[in-house]
Amino acid sequence: MGQKKDLTGSEKSKIVRYLAEGWSTLKIAKLLKRDHRTIKRFIQNSQQGRKKRVEKPRRKITARKLRKVKRTAAKITLATSFAIFQSCNITGVPKSTRCAILRDMAKVRKAEKRPPLNKTHMLKRQDWAKKYLKTDFSKVLWTDEMRVSLDGPDGWARGWIGKGQRAPVRLRRQQGGGGVLVWAAIIKDELVGPFRVEDGVKLNSQSYCQFLEDTFFKQWYRKKSASFKKNMIFMQDNAPSHASKYSTAWLARKGLKEEKLMTWPPCSPDLNPIENLWSIMKCEIYKEGKQYTSLNSVWEAVVAAARNVDGEQIKTLTESMDGRLLSVLAKKGGYIGH
Repeated sequence: MGQKKDLTGSEKSKIVRYLAEGWSTLKIAKLLKRDHRTIKRFIQNSQQGRKKRVEKPRRKITARKLRKVKRTAAKITLATSFAIFQSCNITGVPKSTRCAILRDMAKVRKAEKRPPLNKTHMLKRQDWAKKYLKTDFSKVLWTDEMRVSLDGPDGWARGWIGKGQRAPVRLRRQQGGGGVLVWAAIIKDELVGPFRVEDGVKLNSQSYCQFLEDTFFKQWYRKKSASFKKNMIFMQDNAPSHASKYSTAWLARKGLKEEKLMTWPPCSPDLNPIENLWSIMKCEIYKEGKQYTSLNSVWEAVVAAARNVDGEQIKTLTESMDGRLLSVLAKKGGYIGH
C-alpha cells in the first residue's frame, strides 16, 4: 500500500486556526478527512515530514568501537572523520568506511549562527507566538535588509578539483571588496523589490523612512487597493532605524500603526521567513564560488537571482509561519533553527 501524502501548507494553516478556536484534534481530523494520528503527529512536531527509509551501510568495526566513535563524535563536534577515529585509537579504516559509519549516526553541518536568547527573550517570543496564533499570515508583509558583498558571504569557496587541474584563483582584497545593501519584502506568493539602498548611505531613522517613501510606498504600495491596504500587516525587525520613535511615528502617518504594524520579539531572525529567501538568493548569486569586480555587477546578480525566485517558493516560506509559531511554543520560546 502506498504512503499517503504529507499535510499540505493549507491543511497545516487550518489545523493551527482550528486549534486556536478550541477545536479538538478528532473534530479537525474529521473535517479535513485525515487520520486522527496524522493530526496529532503534526501538533507534536510542526515541521512534519516522513523520514525516508535508507539502508544502513555495512559496518566494518565492532559494536564496541562503534559506540566509542559515537561518544567521541558527540564530544568533538566539527572534527574530521580522521580526527574522530584517531581519538578512538582506531586505525587502518579507509575514509569511505569512516564516512559511511559516521553518516549513519550524524551528518555534516556547519556551526549554526544564532543570536543569544535569555529568559526574557524567550518569554517575549512565546508571548508573540500566542498573540499572532490566529493571524492570517497571507496578509503579512515580511521585510528585511541584506548586504551582498563582492566576494561572497564568507569570502571563500571550495569544491572538487580534478587530478592534474589547478585550483581557480580567488581574488583577495586587503581592505575587503565592499558590497550593496538590499531591501525587499514578501507577502503571500509575491516578492516586493528588491530595492537597492544608495551606495554610501547609512540607514538611520530619517534615511530609512525616506528610502521606504522613494521605493516601497511610491513604487508598490500606492498601486494597491484600499481593501488590501486595510488588511495588510507590516512586519519589520527591531533594528534601531526601524524601531525608533521617529520611524514609528512616520509609519503611523502612513497608516501603519497599532495592529497594522506587527510587534517583533527580540533576537528572532529565525521567525522571519524572508531570511530563508536571502539564503535562496545567495546560493544563486554565489554559485560555483563566483566573485564580482564592481558594485553594479553584484547588484545585477541580485536582480537576476530575485527574478528566478518563483511564487511557489515564496508561498512555501509564508505558509511556514503557522508551523514556526507552534515550534516556538513547543520549545518554550527557544530557537527553532529555520
